[in-house]
Amino acid sequence: MQTIDSYPMKTTRDARPVPGIAGLPYVLLICLVAAMGGLLFGYDWVVIGGAKPFFEKYFELSSESVRGWANSCALVGCLIGSIASGVLSDRFGRKRLLLAAATLFAVSSVLTGWAYTFSAFVLWRILGGVAIGMASNLSPMYIAEVSPAAWRGRLVSMNQLTIVVGILLAQIVNWLVAEAVPQDATAEMIRQSWNGQFGWRWMFTAVAVPAVVFFAFGLFVPESPRWLVQQRQDELARTILARIGGETYAETELQEIRASLVVGRSDRGGLVELARPGMPKVLFVGCVLAMLSQWSGINVIFNYADEIFRQAGYGVSEVLFHIVITGTINLLFTFLAIGTVDQWGRRRLVIAGCAGIAVCHTLVGMAYALGLSGPFVLVFTLAAIASYAMSLAPITWVLISEIFPNRIRGAAVSVAVSALWVGCFLLTYTFPLLNGALGPSLTFWTYAVICVCGCGFVWWMVPETKGKSLEEIEAFWVRQAAPRPAPADDS
Repeated sequence: MQTIDSYPMKTTRDARPVPGIAGLPYVLLICLVAAMGGLLFGYDWVVIGGAKPFFEKYFELSSESVRGWANSCALVGCLIGSIASGVLSDRFGRKRLLLAAATLFAVSSVLTGWAYTFSAFVLWRILGGVAIGMASNLSPMYIAEVSPAAWRGRLVSMNQLTIVVGILLAQIVNWLVAEAVPQDATAEMIRQSWNGQFGWRWMFTAVAVPAVVFFAFGLFVPESPRWLVQQRQDELARTILARIGGETYAETELQEIRASLVVGRSDRGGLVELARPGMPKVLFVGCVLAMLSQWSGINVIFNYADEIFRQAGYGVSEVLFHIVITGTINLLFTFLAIGTVDQWGRRRLVIAGCAGIAVCHTLVGMAYALGLSGPFVLVFTLAAIASYAMSLAPITWVLISEIFPNRIRGAAVSVAVSALWVGCFLLTYTFPLLNGALGPSLTFWTYAVICVCGCGFVWWMVPETKGKSLEEIEAFWVRQAAPRPAPADDS
């Protein structure tokens, strides 16, 4: 396995100044604002699980296919949002698109919550999905582009932390609302209850509050300096970089950004440039990482927790409480990832995480196969979530946001995140089919095999990017794509 150090850049990198801590509060602030997109993403993605029993009764959804469409239609918007934001962010900038995503979150949440026909509900859920797709693209990409190399892993991981916080908040709200409904309530009782008429509406509408806060604070964050250099606004980019790391840091970064853009600058669009030498390989790596983060099987535990824990022998109230526990474990181990990503490195964490998830899935499958009681499934499931939270969950976003060259980052991240949403849809759609055809044991063993394959892929294909500037990472891929010199002819 070759590392980025095998391909040193011929720039001023050797004399690169380390940013002082004076600029750290400023960087933390603007990254935290950008990461609010992750908070909205996490809450809006998961809240539908708690609203499901109520809006299904309100709209009198009786068909399984219609119920499935109601719960998955937002994924269509996610794919649209991730594709559109990639192209538009390269044209209009990261900041404007972040503000557009905040606006969509606010508008779609209110309109979804107060929809009075099922068609309107689906339409506004898809619009909310567009906002999720945009945020999943833009927040980590923006954070990566404004973060100094030494802090980038932790700062990008902060986006995953806010996603997890949003998920946990939604799970707690779902639990509290559902606990207010008697266990023996009939469908008509649920429909006529306050929750059935209005409670579920406020669950969606609540997203509007942080969305408005996100928009208000987003007005004051700077544009990405790397995008500004692409637009030949070098002086404004220099001012922002100086505020982040000082004048010397700003000058060094500016030189490297200019050099990286000059090397591959062309008049073609970002999507066309993805076909340039070396780019298909890095795009393949990004897409496989995105798919692996889904096909590790962990999101099945979040999306189908009710079914998984019921098969393990738990009752309704226990299931709801255990779902909150999974969110809590997810949050705690995300903190561990943030504390270690810039020390241990990306590759080491992802490989260890995939291995841990594989072991846990194997044990979950064994528990089902041997008919072991619920606590065994719960413990192994929580261990799998812990492994995921400190590895694939945050590190996938870190790698996707940093491995692509400056001039095509928007388009390339868009393709990779679109692959993630396709993987998410396929995983969500196929789990009931696999579970019904193979049973829970073989289903979880299938995910374990995928994780083992993921370990091998990361070991052979993914370079370590810890402590490297975005321009150094780009140089690595360009040099890898360069033709190898022919061996000397001794004759």
